[in-house]
Amino acid sequence: MNDLPQPWRPRHNPWAIALTVTIATFMEVLDTSIANVALPHIAGSLSASQDEATWVLTSYLVANAVILPLSAWLADRVGRKRFYMTCVVLFTISSFLCGLAPSLPLLIFFRILQGLGGGGLATSEQSILADTFEPSRRGSAFALYGMAVVLAPAIGPTLGGWITDTLSWHWIFFINVPVGVLSIFLTSHYVEDPPHIVAAVKRSGGLPIDYVGAALIAIGLGSLEVVLDKGQEDDWFGSPFIIGFASLALVALTFFVVWEWNHDHPILNLRMFRIPNFAVANGLMLVLGGSLFGATVLQPQFLQTLMGYTAQAAGETLTPGGFAVMLCMPFVGRFVSKVDARYMVAFGFLITGFAVLNMTHMYLGMDFWTPVWYRVYWGLGIALLFVPINTLSFIGVRPELNGQVSAMVNLSRNVGGSIGIAVVTTVIARRTQVHQSELSANISSGAPALRGFLSTASGRLAHAGGGAVTGLRQAYGQAAHALQQQAAVLAYHDALFILGAACILASPVIFIAKKNKTGAPALAH
Repeated sequence: MNDLPQPWRPRHNPWAIALTVTIATFMEVLDTSIANVALPHIAGSLSASQDEATWVLTSYLVANAVILPLSAWLADRVGRKRFYMTCVVLFTISSFLCGLAPSLPLLIFFRILQGLGGGGLATSEQSILADTFEPSRRGSAFALYGMAVVLAPAIGPTLGGWITDTLSWHWIFFINVPVGVLSIFLTSHYVEDPPHIVAAVKRSGGLPIDYVGAALIAIGLGSLEVVLDKGQEDDWFGSPFIIGFASLALVALTFFVVWEWNHDHPILNLRMFRIPNFAVANGLMLVLGGSLFGATVLQPQFLQTLMGYTAQAAGETLTPGGFAVMLCMPFVGRFVSKVDARYMVAFGFLITGFAVLNMTHMYLGMDFWTPVWYRVYWGLGIALLFVPINTLSFIGVRPELNGQVSAMVNLSRNVGGSIGIAVVTTVIARRTQVHQSELSANISSGAPALRGFLSTASGRLAHAGGGAVTGLRQAYGQAAHALQQQAAVLAYHDALFILGAACILASPVIFIAKKNKTGAPALAH
């Protein structure tokens, strides 16, 4: 037993390393949501339309999607620490340039650079944690990382709204600069490459570069992200623009799968999907991403568009849920190596699913604390999912493939998030029209409720000085507005039902995966 080679361990305290990479994680994930609330201010400041300004978000997501699957391959080429620090430097400098951007085209260009830097961070961070901690402590490390991933989008709208209202939209980018500088300093001091990364860099010197695979995945995922982000806005396949990008994505991704499966040195090792745990973890991470981002978009949107909340106030209803996740994750990380993680995942999806279904009780007269408690309930389920799914994804995988695992799991979460947002926005738009037609068909001009409303409202408006005719006309307008609002409420309920049902249906899928070893320190490779 003593003659067996000892696994590599870093020279510095593992928790110092975990905290170092978590700082950059929080900064990058925060940036995916913090700019949303500032779009109207950005559009006004740069003399652009609201539709043009949305490219500030889309450009970041496209660049993020392009670099994510390439990051593990690049880290093996140049070294993971060097690649990671390059990404932090690029993200920090481009954040500063975004804040200085004098025009929308330049802002979009700098956001592309920011997305490229940010997309390379997530995969490096998870593989760093997987190599830094032995399997029995890996769950706790992923819990720290998971807190940043879940908390950042929860406080993003609140923080973005406060910064935009108090300072200006430029500062939502400037705040990344000191955090980035701190991350660069800590990374240079604490993070190091394990022997298998050093060996991979040496081997890669004589290996051919898969230019075809890199081009196909960049074109395919970039086009897919454009379709998902702009689909509803451009009426999906009623738009030649969307049809063109959808066709390009389908062709490029199909050829990518065929090419990479048969390539000796692929950009993404798709053969890893033969490993049951890895395949199941990616599928469930897709669903988790959809619920995480879909529900995070729906609740503040409901409060802002239908109840008149400010962006900051709507964001404040999300924050307690983020803190609930933070409180639970350390316990989840501690127990994930002691119990069968599959039961935690199954239970987590059930809680999340029923929590989202519970949100279908949202109504226009609810008080501030009702959506807060909806979000806290939802957060308890999410806390049980992130760490166990990530832990299970590394089971049966060789250490030198940790970067590939991180790249594909993060890609699944991001793609799932884009799909979730695309689905809920489309459902709301389409189902609002359906419910409006159904409600209109069920209301006759002689209905007692309608007549009573019109009589009361027109009398009140006429008394306010508009006259009887004007008062009646305005009362009909109020009735039509109330009908539209009720149709929208029902459409939100439909979208939430889809998210909740997807989580519940995903619950038993985890049992296809193999059980993680529990008790004594377990080897995951």
